[in-house]
Parts: sequence; structure tokens; C-alpha cells
Amino acid sequence: MHNFKVFSGSAHPQLAAEICANMDYPLGQVTRSRFSDGEIGIQISESVRGQDVFIIQPTCPPANDNLMETLLMVDALKRSSANSIIAVMPYFGYSRQDRKAAPRVPITAKLVANMLEAAGIDRLVTLDLHAGQIQGFFDVPVDNLYGEIIFTEHIASRNLQNAIIASPDAGGVVRARAFAKRLDLDVVIVDKRRERANVSEVMNIIGDVNGKDVIIIDDIVDTAGTLVGAARVLKEKGASSVMACCSHAVLSGPAYERIEAGSLDELIVTNTIPLKRQIAKITQLSVAPLFAEVMRRIVNDESVNGLFE
Repeated sequence: MHNFKVFSGSAHPQLAAEICANMDYPLGQVTRSRFSDGEIGIQISESVRGQDVFIIQPTCPPANDNLMETLLMVDALKRSSANSIIAVMPYFGYSRQDRKAAPRVPITAKLVANMLEAAGIDRLVTLDLHAGQIQGFFDVPVDNLYGEIIFTEHIASRNLQNAIIASPDAGGVVRARAFAKRLDLDVVIVDKRRERANVSEVMNIIGDVNGKDVIIIDDIVDTAGTLVGAARVLKEKGASSVMACCSHAVLSGPAYERIEAGSLDELIVTNTIPLKRQIAKITQLSVAPLFAEVMRRIVNDESVNGLFE
């Protein structure tokens, strides 16, 4: 095994500690400070010379601070003669801005990729990128892990007798089909029209859900408007129950209130992002064992893809 060290940013230290516990390896020490005007200060508190170094930091809200802290940590490690720097970003912020959806807008996911590479990362490990082609924004290796492994095991343990998978929109069909294939289930599609960001209107259901236990599959749940609206329409079409599996629980704005009051029976998420609060309808699954195993394989020069096969 190569020499390596693991450090955590301040976005989600609980997840970093859990990953290290799964690896039976200590978490490295970082000293953080703030100037009076809010500027972030970083100092790596131990030697990293010649080490392969992992930085665990989802760029969840506050995304700008967490991204900037990541860049500063990468720069500090690079200037401290680390052998390689692997950014472990369970949630890759700004991934929804992956193309020009309107005139005169940035492709922010590409800009973030450029910034990480300019700072000095040698590899990125993440989970369920909003768009798979974001991997092509990088000129370094990118391991895009699949949350479906965690979700399908959990769903299978429920022993649902009449389950069906639902995609929340046409763009999510590939992800939904991958889930359905693992569980040997059929797929329906929620046809919706999005007028602007964070606002959507559910229009129709493509497929039969009458008497079914519907499982909506998505990568990000933000304001929960789409999920709650889809659950309402699915139940109007005869669904017995509606649960949703979403990798990244951004849950901003009125999300918690919508989930509590809406027709969605259960929301299952991972802990790529720390929950702001816990409610009865939300179940959280840990990605720590998955990331720990991937990091172990990287350190040992073993195949990461073999984990998914």
C-alpha cells in the first residue's frame, strides 16, 4: 500500500470521519481560520511530502465557501510536495449548470472543473454527477460512483410486492432504467414542463401505476417541488404508495415543509450532504463504506470499475 493521508474540509466532517473509520485510518489535521473580512485561511498541520492525499469535501451549500476551501487545500498540499491530490467530492456542486440552456449564460460545471485542475488535483472521485458528460470537462481521471448500488440493496430489503420505477422527467430515464434493471422492474415516466429553475409543472404519467408501489429515482432533490408534485399526480393515477430515492439531499427553501405536507410517503437519500434537520419521512443511507472501498482501491492500484461489475 502506498503512503497516503486523508483530510476533510469543513463541509461535512462527519462523513469524512465515517469514511476513515471504514478504512481504519486516521483523519489528518487541518487548521482553518477566517480573516475579519471573511477570507478563508488554511494550513495543513502535518507533513504530506511524497504522500498521496485525499481531500473529502462535498461542495454543498454554502457552495462558494466550500469550493473555495477545497481550492485552498489543494494549493496548500501542492505547495507542500504531496505526491498526488485526489479530490473526493461526494456532491459536485454547480453540476446542474452543465450546458448553455439559454443565451449568454456560463457553463459553470466546466468552470469548476477548470478551477480544480488549475489548483492541482490529479483525480476526482464523486457520486452521481447530474450529467455524466461532466467527466469530459476534466483532463484528469474521474470516478463517478453510482448511488444505485446503495439504493437497490435498500429497496430489495423492503420486499415490495408490486413495485415500479419512475423517472421524474425524460432526462432521467437512463438512470431509472439502470435501477429497474438491477431490481427487474418496469419503468414509467413523469412528463413535466419546467418554466424556470426550481419551478416545474407535472403534466402526465407515461405508463400504468394503478395499484403500484412507485419508486421515483433522481440524483438531486432541491426544493422538492418536482417530487411532491409527481407524488400527487401518481397517487391521482392510482399509485398505492410513492417513495423517492435521491442521491443528493440539497433540500433548500421550502423543501422540508413540502415533504412533510405532500403526498410523498418517504424520501430516501444518502449522506453526501448533511441534513439540515431530520423528519419522519426522510431516511438517510451512508455512502461512507462505498467511498472507503474506492479510496482503498485507488491507494492499492486496484480497479475501481470492478466494484460495480
